[in-house]
Amino acid sequence: MSSNKSNTKSNNTEKDDEFYEMADSYIALANKQGKEVIQGKVSATFLYAAARFNTFLVASNSSSKKEFETGKDDAIQYFMDEYKKMLDEHFSDYITNYDSYISNNN
Repeated sequence: MSSNKSNTKSNNTEKDDEFYEMADSYIALANKQGKEVIQGKVSATFLYAAARFNTFLVASNSSSKKEFETGKDDAIQYFMDEYKKMLDEHFSDYITNYDSYISNNN
């Protein structure tokens, strides 16, 4: 991601208390919605919203349409790499804690 990458990465993405509180609020919303509609739909809407917001983030940090357009592939790769790292982290956590996490849902 040309200058977009540095702009995106320079935003405060540190996993501090505020980061986890914000994530917890999204998870709470997903859990609430998951009681009203199928969980797959909740997941799809969160992915859609993240894609939409991240596109806005890159666009709003671009100095021009051309910069935004030429940085598209790098931006997508950056977000996919970050998502993959986070997803892998949570899968590992669930593998380690499967019985305690899932037994509460049955």
